[in-house]
Amino acid sequence: MIIEQVTQVGNSVIRAKAKKVTGVKSEKAQKVIQDLIDSMRHHELIGMAAPQIGSNLRIFITEIRKTRSRSGNEIKKDPLKIYVNPRIVWRSEKQVIGYEGCGSVAFANLYGIVKRAKSVIVKAQDEKGKAFEFKTDGLLAVVIQHEYDHIEGTVFTDRADPKSYMSLDEYVSSKK
Repeated sequence: MIIEQVTQVGNSVIRAKAKKVTGVKSEKAQKVIQDLIDSMRHHELIGMAAPQIGSNLRIFITEIRKTRSRSGNEIKKDPLKIYVNPRIVWRSEKQVIGYEGCGSVAFANLYGIVKRAKSVIVKAQDEKGKAFEFKTDGLLAVVIQHEYDHIEGTVFTDRADPKSYMSLDEYVSSKK
């Protein structure tokens, strides 16, 4: 198990467009996937992209579960999913507005309001190279868009309303 520090905004890998993975089963890609899983869980995140651990590959993961900042009945759990060379092929016109944070921005201590598509269809490969496609909405759709932004070189502060910023503690307190 290797826990990576979360690469912070300011590091050029965070702003670079990630490169396509050519060998999903390669030792390098498999190591990035395992490091993402271990690091995401350790840092109590519900999604993480390869650039956040310093790797410029088009890989991200999601796992909707309770964390310090996300708890209670509003969490519809979703098991670990691995997305290699993902593409969002459709976004709903209907949007949702909600608070987001990011491990790469002030070590997940900054939250702000972001507008995202309510539903998305994503195409990708899993860790074995098998292609998949599905439509989702709710928190998973938001996380997919957030992590997809990372592999495109975008962070949530590029989309957030700066007047809405608050700390992690303020965010957690507002949810009680």
